[in-house]
Amino acid sequence: MSARPSAQERLAHLAGRLRARSPGVADRDPPYFEAAVALILRATRDDDLEILFIQRAARDDDPWSGQIALPGGRHDALDESLEATAIRETREEVALDLRRDGAIVGALDELRPRTPVLPPVIVRPFVATVSGGATVEAGEEVADLFWAPLDTIVDPASTRDTEIVVRGLRTRRSAIHYRGHVIWGMTERIVANLREVLG
Repeated sequence: MSARPSAQERLAHLAGRLRARSPGVADRDPPYFEAAVALILRATRDDDLEILFIQRAARDDDPWSGQIALPGGRHDALDESLEATAIRETREEVALDLRRDGAIVGALDELRPRTPVLPPVIVRPFVATVSGGATVEAGEEVADLFWAPLDTIVDPASTRDTEIVVRGLRTRRSAIHYRGHVIWGMTERIVANLREVLG
């Protein structure tokens, strides 16, 4: 029986898979604005991997209010790139400096939800790794944050058809369930793309 790859070996494998592919790019027919998020991984003391999630603060002006998400936000004109947006937003939302405490290792496919209840956003997800000792702290736009085992999150058994209530409307969506957290929408789709890349 072969030994299980270490966390660092798995991260190196993921980085290689990301470098070997071209992420999907969304059509940029107007109107639209761009945003970026960071899917952040770290090795644990038990040599596993875990992923950082946030719960967005409840706000009337936020279409994703209260949802489980990844650190990130809207591209600012002063950001030199969408990668810079992901780095800045991560620093603002969870007090984690991806340049100092880790590295961006690649990008996943862009998402562009085309639904009248959401703004016309194009989201580019970046995959980042940070040191196991890196600390995080919720900013004012974040109600809560938590690390979850990567293997549990990408396990298809954790995803099921779920009734979701959004602003009083009921809908059924594919969602990841982890310790009472329900991860759906764009965040679930980003995790599904990561699962494909991991192979």
